[in-house]
Amino acid sequence: MAAPPAPGRFTPKAWAAFAGCTLIWGSTWFVIRTQLGDVPPSWSVTWRFALGASIMLLLCLFTGKSLRLSPRQHGFALLVAVTQFVLNFNLVYRSEQYVTSGLVSLTFAFLLVPNTLFGALFLGQRVSARFIAGSILGLAGVALLFAPDLARPDGANVGHGLALAFAGVLSASIANVLQAMPAGRAMPLEAGLAWAMAWGALIDGAVALAVDGPPRFSTDPVYLAGLAYLGIAASAVAFSLYYTLIRTVGPGQAAWNGVVVPMVAMGISTVAEGFAWTATAVAGVILALIGLAIALRAKAAG
Repeated sequence: MAAPPAPGRFTPKAWAAFAGCTLIWGSTWFVIRTQLGDVPPSWSVTWRFALGASIMLLLCLFTGKSLRLSPRQHGFALLVAVTQFVLNFNLVYRSEQYVTSGLVSLTFAFLLVPNTLFGALFLGQRVSARFIAGSILGLAGVALLFAPDLARPDGANVGHGLALAFAGVLSASIANVLQAMPAGRAMPLEAGLAWAMAWGALIDGAVALAVDGPPRFSTDPVYLAGLAYLGIAASAVAFSLYYTLIRTVGPGQAAWNGVVVPMVAMGISTVAEGFAWTATAVAGVILALIGLAIALRAKAAG
């Protein structure tokens, strides 16, 4: 099967995908916290993608889309599963045990950086000096934002949470670039996503069994509501939209949503988690967003 045309500029379809996944993911950072507590993170991740895979499989069956993949395509789906649905989410769920959801979302604004650098390395996309300067400025803003928390007596825990979050960013970026490669763009979107989530759920379950013991689940209404939202809206729906976006405009441009999502997430975190806005925190966010804006303008100009 021939790959679709190489990623290009935003189209109406791409803008619709951008808006959809951005609005959904803006709230998921807080919802993830409903999955932490009685159920270990790895089991919550397992249930999320078991549900997401089931929804995608049913969608393919109801719409008549084939679920058949070649052995090579299954191997590709397995790569996406490990990077996106195993490593990324296990790291993110654990990071929220140490850092507020809004701040974790802000680290994912920097998905733009590895997406673009990996795009240059594997897809031949150009990286400008202006992009690098903006990225450095943005990272300095994040450092300023987290500086007071890192200086507290329990700052080591915050640092641990940040390390987990940034490792999740790197893992997610690898999955993003895989989707933008010719093999990714040639993969049937729905079937590829269904199998990637299914493989991911199986591996997540194996990891959970090894790390946390026998399966754990909760029938608490808040947990179940959060699981339904994360499995259906934030996984099956949002990833379908996001991978459509990546295939249309490329991984660097698709990561623009990471600049908008934290604004929604930080607002929710302020109200629901009591995040305190100090002068340093405000300055850090402003500096981070200015840096990302510079990087994005450089990317758009390139």
